[in-house]
Amino acid sequence: MPLTDAQLIGRGIAFPPRVDAEGRLAWSTGAENVREAIRIILSTERRERVMMPEFGGGLQRFLYEPNTPATHRLIQECIKRAVGRWEPRVHVESVQVITDPDEPRGVIATINYRLVATQVADRVDVNVQLGA
Repeated sequence: MPLTDAQLIGRGIAFPPRVDAEGRLAWSTGAENVREAIRIILSTERRERVMMPEFGGGLQRFLYEPNTPATHRLIQECIKRAVGRWEPRVHVESVQVITDPDEPRGVIATINYRLVATQVADRVDVNVQLGA
């Protein structure tokens, strides 16, 4: 009998946390759980978690940086490093950072990755707020 996504890739509490239709804490499985985990990593600041002070993406440090190609490159490197370190279920293939067309003080980072267990390609988009 083949393994399920939950068995192969994993499962965890849904992010953001919410209640399901039965009134219980919602769970996510498989590829969705991985996408949520990447968002958690990138939205957490280092030293935010007391028991894991090195965990997180460190993207808040860009809050007052200008929206320039140099800043985009720094964000790319930060994302590659954080996801590579904290999400072992994926292999990051590329990270593109572009100015958000709807918000000139923000960027959209697109993380393209491959699930290690299944070799299925996937992606997640993350908004990062900048200052100028």
